[in-house]
Amino acid sequence: MRARLLAVGTRPPAWVREAYADYSRRLGSRLKLTLVEIDPGQRSAGQSPRKAIETEARKLLAALRAEEWVVTLDERGTQMSTRELADWLGGRMREGRDLAFLIGGPDGLGAQVRARSNASLSLSRLTLPHALVRVVLAEQLYRAMSILTHHPYHRD
Repeated sequence: MRARLLAVGTRPPAWVREAYADYSRRLGSRLKLTLVEIDPGQRSAGQSPRKAIETEARKLLAALRAEEWVVTLDERGTQMSTRELADWLGGRMREGRDLAFLIGGPDGLGAQVRARSNASLSLSRLTLPHALVRVVLAEQLYRAMSILTHHPYHRD
């Protein structure tokens, strides 16, 4: 099964790139996770971010594949425990559809992106820096896969 992480933003700090690469590499071929970086929309001080959000939404939607099961990452989305995420991931794997996880820009996701999504997931009720979300998601997917494959990484 394949999963893609579509993230608005193209210049995360080196530690984000390294941590994300580590966890995506650990996932191996059972869940192949790839990153697609989306250029952020143009923002101007003192102006509404509406046009930037719309631009980012168009780019995210254009990058999606028709057959992908789309999950938006949003602090208002459904929260799951790690075991619940593992069960959810196992269900998606049984369905056999590829996944696309979407991280919006600094002002969030456009309404048309939320409308296209099949689910919305919150990694925390806290607002996390978008670059950190890449790392947290990759780690939690790896942890969920370790549960599904009975690897000792996750301990209850």
